[in-house]
Amino acid sequence: MTGQLHIPVPVCGVIDPAAAERAKQSGMARAAQLDPDWAADCDERIARFAARGVPFQAADLVADGLDEPPHPNCWGSRLKAAAAAGLIRFHRYAPSRRATVHKSICAEWIGCPGGERTE
Repeated sequence: MTGQLHIPVPVCGVIDPAAAERAKQSGMARAAQLDPDWAADCDERIARFAARGVPFQAADLVADGLDEPPHPNCWGSRLKAAAAAGLIRFHRYAPSRRATVHKSICAEWIGCPGGERTE
């Protein structure tokens, strides 16, 4: 078989949104537990960058001296937590400034004036 399977109608009951959200939250919690010291340092740097009011991305945190995380998924958990706390919000997608990823697209974030919640 060389073609892609095509199902013409949505299949009800295949995805449980509540279970998906629970799995996401569980994964984010595990990522933060991999290295609590790294997570705390990352949170501190995110707060400093948010206070500047200019767009930033994970590469900027590394350029500022933050060590690489124990797992790449740790970035998402820390940035998502900061966004949920109203510290930052998604700004736009932009080419990454990391040389190792050859300008692949990544998220840029910006601090929220007055701590507005983004969710």
